[in-house]
This record gives sequence, structure tokens and C-alpha cells, in this order.
Amino acid sequence: IKMAAEKHSEALVAGMDENKENKPDEGLGLEILQIIKESQQQHGLRHGDYQRYRGYCSRRLRRLRKTLGFKMGNRHKFTGKKVTVEMVSDSRYLLLVLMEAERAWSYAMQLKQEANTEPRKRFHLLSRLRKAAKRSEELERLCESPKVDAKTKLEAQAYTAYLAGMLWFELQEWKSAMEAFNKCKTIYEKLASAFTEEQAVLYYQRVEEISPNIRYCAYNIGDQNAMNDLMQMRLSAGGGGGMIAEKLEALITQTRAKQAATMSEVEWRGRTVPVKIDKVRIFLLGLADNEAAIAQAASEETKERLYETLLAECRDSIQAVREEIKADSKQRERAMDTDTGKVSNLQYLHSYLTYIKLWTVVRRNESMAQALHAKLKEPQPDESRRGPRPQDLIRLYDLILQSLAELSGLQGLEEDNSFQKEVALKTLVYKAYRCFFIAQSYVLVKKWSEALVLYERVLKYAGEVQAQAGTLNSSMKDLPDVQELISEVNAEKYSLQAAAILDTGDAAETPSPSQVRETKPLCERLDTFRLDPALVGKQPNLVQFPPDFQPIPCKPLFFDLALNHVAFPPLDDKVEQKGKGGLTGYIKGIFGFGS
Repeated sequence: IKMAAEKHSEALVAGMDENKENKPDEGLGLEILQIIKESQQQHGLRHGDYQRYRGYCSRRLRRLRKTLGFKMGNRHKFTGKKVTVEMVSDSRYLLLVLMEAERAWSYAMQLKQEANTEPRKRFHLLSRLRKAAKRSEELERLCESPKVDAKTKLEAQAYTAYLAGMLWFELQEWKSAMEAFNKCKTIYEKLASAFTEEQAVLYYQRVEEISPNIRYCAYNIGDQNAMNDLMQMRLSAGGGGGMIAEKLEALITQTRAKQAATMSEVEWRGRTVPVKIDKVRIFLLGLADNEAAIAQAASEETKERLYETLLAECRDSIQAVREEIKADSKQRERAMDTDTGKVSNLQYLHSYLTYIKLWTVVRRNESMAQALHAKLKEPQPDESRRGPRPQDLIRLYDLILQSLAELSGLQGLEEDNSFQKEVALKTLVYKAYRCFFIAQSYVLVKKWSEALVLYERVLKYAGEVQAQAGTLNSSMKDLPDVQELISEVNAEKYSLQAAAILDTGDAAETPSPSQVRETKPLCERLDTFRLDPALVGKQPNLVQFPPDFQPIPCKPLFFDLALNHVAFPPLDDKVEQKGKGGLTGYIKGIFGFGS
């Protein structure tokens, strides 16, 4: 039933698409880009399912051939046919060639996904792309007919250029691919400028899709600024995902893979370690670019997405190093060098990558805490909605302290005194902030003494940080400002003391008799006059209901005690005596004589 409904909806949509043509006096017309975009979004490409879209194209072709009577032989023999310019009397002939190109292209994209694990499928992928480019060239040739309008001709040229660019891109013919993509981009920009904004949206979207490919081709040709352009495009993509964001990530990874061939070692804390794993090289090359992109992110959503991308790449690199350590049996047997007492290069590289991961987690949680703190200071317009609370920030700072505790235990850095001092200083800073928000949570429930003690603890931590900051100035650059925290704590202390005094005064104040709420019902205080507004309210206290239980005399119980002392008369004479019959009586009883 589901497949029947889906095919029925496909037929309805196909009928609508086939009617997207201009008036007869203006020539045949076909909304090429609009048709393929709508078909792709409705039949699988919204989720990257190219196989489903290929099946849709096949079914669409079968319906078109049946409608036009354009059959390829019969069930016993195949007879190939081509659409010629003379046959183009209906726009559906153009749609037929377009669907053939789309079917070949979708099959190529499906094979591209599978080629990640099966490299041999790349040859089939190139074959399908060549077929798609060939079909698009046929479409462009058919559109040169004078029966076709100018807009359809331009769209056919742009579509042909796009598929040709995809083919050259996969063949790594960067110059030819760049020329084809630029031609496609120019045509779509001209079309977008010639129509209204609503009609131009699709053209601008296609321009955005091919722009990363153009920059990647420029980088491979020799433009060194193209990598920066790709990073800026990733920033402008915002917090959402989608095909454009995935394509940008893939292109950036390919660019770094080319640069990684020249990287052989990395230096950290005075020790140089060789890097032989390609995945780790690619990650370390992109580390500075990722950090710069995070610093330039305009919104919190974009920053959060970039942090997650960086952490995912770091986890993959750490896993690659772990597998390398396990594969090296000799390295596993002697993790320590007996001569120098230092950990091995692979283990030190593992510690370095773990440090990057943990410190990235710290910075991400700190960024989230700062955003929540800013929202906490803002007044909440809608009281029904739950806003941020100090408990949310306490949880974030707990995670930060947990990451710092793991940092202090990294293998190979146990005896590095400067590193341990830096971690201890950072721990003190985040402990102070955590203690501050715990005090804020106590203020909300009016526990003044506990909050005041915690504020004093914050000042103690802040004083220790300032005392140690003189020797470790470089470690304070990435940390939040402690002086600002001290100023905020002092202000909160004065507010807390004033609130505590007011709260104590309210508790000590004795209410006037007229304000005391009377608990006795009216029927029990009829002789006493008192103004009680509750008597004219919705729940007046008139009588006690339900009434209390009252004691009443119970029904007496009678016990027959005389029965035990009564002597009854003998009844022996009244009882029937059974006679002794013997054998005679037995015989009489058998024959019935005794009855």
C-alpha cells in the first residue's frame, strides 16, 4: 500500500512538472533546475539516499516513454532510439533526456559513497559520470532548436557545464573543471539577475553549491589563498549541516591531506616527536585553522559546531595512535626507555593529542558557561519558561575540573613541574568560579550564612590565584579574569548582607491582631467581635466540618450465666428402647414379618 501511494504521488508530481512549460507562442520551455531540485528533495537526496533517487528516475523514464510512445523495442528485443531535433514537438522529450542524465548522475554519486570502502567502484563511477555528461550534451543540442525558448537554452548550457565540471573534478583535471564550474556559475548568476527574487533563490543556491569546488580547483592549480576561502565558507555556513557543509568539510580534509605529505614531526613542551600517521598529520595541520575559525565564529551555534568537529577529528587521531601502539608489540613490552626514563615517541604523541582533546573540552564548556552566565544576568521576560539557573553552570564547571584532573595525570608529564603548576593554577581559577555559582544557588533559597561562607571561599581561591600568577603569566592568557570575579563577589556580599537583614526583620515583626487569621469557626466565637474578611470570601469558616466525634452510651451486652447452674429433668422414659431380636428377628426382618 505504501509503495502504491508513493508511486501515485510520483505520478501526480510528474504530471505537474511536465506542465512547467511556457505558452506555445513563446516556444517550448522546461524549468530544468527547478524540476531536478524538487525531484531530488522529494525522493531521497534530502537524506543523501542516491539509490532511492535513481529508482525514481527509472520509473519516471518508463512513464515518459509510455506516454510519448517512445519505446525501446519490445520485451524480446531491445532497439535503441535517440531523441532528434525534429522530434522535439513537446517539452516531455527534453524531460526524457534530462531524466536519463539525472539517473546516470545519481548512480555515480551512489558509487562515490560506496567507493570509500571499495576502491574498484571508482572506475564504474567515472563511467556513469561520463554517461551523465554525454546525456546533458544531447539535451543542450536539442535545446538549440528554434522551438525552444531562450531561458531553457541557458539552463541546458549551465546544466551541461555543471556535469562536465563534476566529471573533470573526479578526474582531477583541475583547470578544465574550474572553467566548467565558472561557466555554470556565470550563467546561473545572469539568470538570477533577470528574474524576481523568488525565482532567483534556486539559482543562487546552485552557485553556493559549486563555489567550494571552484576554490578547491584554484587551490590545486596553485592559489594558496583558496584554503582560507574554504575556511571562510565553512564559517559562513552557520550552525546547520546539509550537503554544502559536508562538501566543505570533505574539501578541507582533502586539502590538508595534500599538505600533510610535507609534515614529519611536531614539537611540544621542548620535545620533538616524529609523526608518521597520516590521519594525525592532517589533524595537526588543521588545528591552527580550526582554532582561528572558532575565535572568529559569530554565533554560539557556529562555535559549538566547530568545537564538535574539532573534538571528533581529535578522537579519530587518538584512536589511530592507540591502534599503532597496540600493533607495535615491542613498544607495548617496554613502554619506558630504560636509558633515559622517557616515554616512547608514540606514547608522548598520544599524551599530546589527549592534552589537545581535554583542553578543547575545557574551552568548549567555558564558552557555554559564559553564554549561560550572560543569560543569567538578563531579566527573564517570560516567567513561565524555565531560564538558566546557577545549577546549570555548576555542572559545567564540574566537567571542567574533571578534565583538568585528567590533564595532571597524562603519561610522560608527571615530573614536569611547570606543567603541573599550570594545571593546578587553572584548577584554582575554575574552583573559584564553581564555588561562586554554588553560593548563587544558596542565595536563591535564602540560605544566607552558607552563601556568605562560600563567597569567602571564592575570595580565598582568587587570592591564591593572584599570588601564583606572578610566576606563571603565560598560563593566565586563556583563563577568565579573576579580578572581575573578585569585584562581583564583593558586590554580591553587600547585597547578601542587606537581604539577610531584611529577611530577619520580616521574621521578627509581630503581626497586629487585626491581621491574625482566626482559626476558630464562627459558631464558637459568637460572643467575640473580630473583623474577618474570610467570612465574605469563597471559603468562610462558619462551622467545623466534619464535626468531631462525641462519646455516647453504648448498647448493653447480656450474658446468660444461669444456664450453667440449671439441672434438667431426666428423659429416659421418653427415649425409644430397641429390642433384642436375635436370629428370629433377623429372619423376620428379611421377609418383612417384623414390620
